[in-house]
Amino acid sequence: MNNDVELVAKLNNSVKNIKTEIAKVIVGQDEIINDLLVSLLCKGHCLLIGVPGLAKTLLIKTLAEVLDLKFSRIQFTPDLMPSDITGTEIIEEESITKKRSFRFIKGPVFGNIILADEINRTPPKTQAALLEAMQEHKVTAAGATHSLDEPFFVLATQNPIEQEGTYPLPEAQLDRFMFNLWLDYPSYNEEIEIVKSTTSQYQAGLTKIVNAAELIEFQELVRKVPVADNVIDYAVTLVNRTRPKHNDTDKYIKDWINWGAGPRASQYLILAAKAKAIIDGRYTPNIDDIKSSVIPVLRHRIIVNFSAEAEGITSVEIIKKLLGTN
Repeated sequence: MNNDVELVAKLNNSVKNIKTEIAKVIVGQDEIINDLLVSLLCKGHCLLIGVPGLAKTLLIKTLAEVLDLKFSRIQFTPDLMPSDITGTEIIEEESITKKRSFRFIKGPVFGNIILADEINRTPPKTQAALLEAMQEHKVTAAGATHSLDEPFFVLATQNPIEQEGTYPLPEAQLDRFMFNLWLDYPSYNEEIEIVKSTTSQYQAGLTKIVNAAELIEFQELVRKVPVADNVIDYAVTLVNRTRPKHNDTDKYIKDWINWGAGPRASQYLILAAKAKAIIDGRYTPNIDDIKSSVIPVLRHRIIVNFSAEAEGITSVEIIKKLLGTN
């Protein structure tokens, strides 16, 4: 137990240092950075949505550098094949014996932090290859299974504009992502700071704060955090109330939602609350920890119907209404 208490203090200190290092390169985006760290500690994956030029790639690359993890970027395009992600088998011939054999060449998915850039630009077959790796932490090629490196964190980006020629992720695949995070434009003062630093000779010297072994230890610690029954009850009740066919559901849910969130939403709400508690140096989460993660967890798990779309009602507005009446 004492070891776990010491580990909470170490994690708390490490997170502060990680944020300090990231701030040398990234201006603002505090909430996004916090949610990325929560997702990473929970072994979850993130979907990051924002217009071009908001430093999504730079943010993830900086995070990988500070955590001393292998960073891999995959640019999704319409002609990308599954083997371009997972890897491929090649035939090798020995120079002396002339004996031929197959050798597996690992693809870019064999990294620790994977940036799947514009995941909706590639056909479903290629999307599925990455999503299988996300779920199983394994890749199968020519009948052989290859385990991925741990820790393994996928951050997929989507561009909210230019929807021509894209392949939207199906709801079942969206459910694999723990958080759906929306990047907003920087404030006026933040943009002044961004322009000053990026148009000068300034080069940030980043310090590595945590290594892979320590991060895995922190991930295991999150699972050990105890949660009170009333906090679990709050999370499960909230998720249940998003389901239009549920008996206790409000009328506006029945009027505006086709499909509510599944059990994975409840699991992620509790995991996120555990991570947020120990990041703050607390040993157990409370209901406020659940509330702070409701929008990124439920945003992509609530499917609004035609009536809601016709009225201009989004899933986020429904979630806020749900939180206000809870």
